[in-house]
Amino acid sequence: MGHAMDKAKDKIEGEGSYTATADYNKRTAEFLKQGKVDGAAREAAEALDSDEGAALEAAEARGKAGDPKGQGATKPS
Repeated sequence: MGHAMDKAKDKIEGEGSYTATADYNKRTAEFLKQGKVDGAAREAAEALDSDEGAALEAAEARGKAGDPKGQGATKPS
């Protein structure tokens, strides 16, 4: 019985998820290799200059304040 529990336990990852980090790094490297960074940066700049720019900046401020969903949460002290 102990072996089955050990294997299940090995798959549990907390906030420092190795598999999520490896997946992020792989996808980031693939994106960079595709050479689409400049285009994505241009699209982001155009979005900020568009009608939705104020909404994007408000969302950024909420995220930086620890309230990405706009529910009035504050950062823990």
